[in-house]
Amino acid sequence: MFRWISIILLSVGILAVAFWGYEEHQEKNAILIQAENNYQRSFHGLTYHVDLLHDKIGATLAMNSQQQLSPQLAEIWRLTSEAMNEVGQLPLALLPFNKTEEFLADMGDFSYQTAIRDLDSEPLSEKETKKLEKLYQSAGEIESELRKVQHLVLKDNLRWMDVQLAIANEDEQMDNTIIDGFKTVEKTVESFSEGSPHNSLTSISNNEDRYSFHNEPIIKKEEAEAISRNHFDINDSDEITLVTSGKGAQFPFYSASYHDEEKEGYLDISANGGHLLTLMINREIKEPKIGLNEAMNKASKYLENKKFPNMSVMESNQYDRIGVFHFVTQEDDKYIYPEAIQVKVALDNGEIIGVSAKDYYQNKKSRKEIKPAISLEEAQKKVNKNLDIKTNHLAIIDNQLGEEVFVYGFIGTLGDDTYKIFINAENGQEENVVKLKQSETKY
Repeated sequence: MFRWISIILLSVGILAVAFWGYEEHQEKNAILIQAENNYQRSFHGLTYHVDLLHDKIGATLAMNSQQQLSPQLAEIWRLTSEAMNEVGQLPLALLPFNKTEEFLADMGDFSYQTAIRDLDSEPLSEKETKKLEKLYQSAGEIESELRKVQHLVLKDNLRWMDVQLAIANEDEQMDNTIIDGFKTVEKTVESFSEGSPHNSLTSISNNEDRYSFHNEPIIKKEEAEAISRNHFDINDSDEITLVTSGKGAQFPFYSASYHDEEKEGYLDISANGGHLLTLMINREIKEPKIGLNEAMNKASKYLENKKFPNMSVMESNQYDRIGVFHFVTQEDDKYIYPEAIQVKVALDNGEIIGVSAKDYYQNKKSRKEIKPAISLEEAQKKVNKNLDIKTNHLAIIDNQLGEEVFVYGFIGTLGDDTYKIFINAENGQEENVVKLKQSETKY
């Protein structure tokens, strides 16, 4: 009897230790996953902000209005601060990254000091313009190198925790793609280091707590699950995870996810009315079998089937094996840029793998009929004379203050770059200049 009691107690003890070890292992994994997610978010945020920074500097060079330059330079200063903050959150403390930080600091100082002065009485000098052109070139090179690192990170599922481990161990023989990539970025910046003295098509509305669906009834969880399955295009037998938004959310919504052997999906739908806000499908995308035009048609058909009426493509780009399309609402002869939807299409089979419709619902509303107060010819005279204008259209956009304005939109080229220039249709003021994306470089 005593023997059996001892065996039982010993078994219970072993199980308790095993459970404790499992719990410890789970907690450690959770911490590692959180750290990895933070590193990934900072890295992709850095790449995004440098990408945007390059475009904003290019747009500044294409501007013709001194009044518009100040807010644009202030925006460049903000993006520079964001990029520097993200650099500080990466595990690069022991990895030399001072040249890149010097470049960002130089850009920040230049944009801030220029933005705060009266550019009407003291416009950019020829020397400052040349400096801005050099910074633009440098930002383009950094953007390209960061994109290469990003491509490898996504392609090979590289982990930032391995970077931290490699740096901590100071193992010079360790082959780490991310570290090597950042060393290349550093060398690139160094080559542009000066020895001499130092998009978007839509803006985020100020109306962040009001969406077009806010008066619609709340759907039940069962309805949300059925809607999610429909968007994922999966059967009722497939397992799906559905959770509701927590307290403090901007508005109530449901988040759904699923995964199988080939792919995983994630989406958000509004609790009011069950409208799709975001959709992401992650899977291996094989060699392209359809072109960008066919993919665009599939994206248009998708929006039509999902009850998004009168949507027109305003920009399309190919990033490796993915087509990315920006749609806006078209009303008669006007394009409503704030009502925007982005759709991503896999070019191997035309599957919709990404949708972002939050801006659409945030800005969807009835608007009064308006007519331009100045002619097309008058507006065109306000565009930088160095731009070769290709097309024009009427539009409604958000200005730098988040206010909707009625504009003439012009698409033109300057060198190898293409820009959209928006001229206020009521007073002729240059409202915004946006550098359009080129097709992604294939590595």
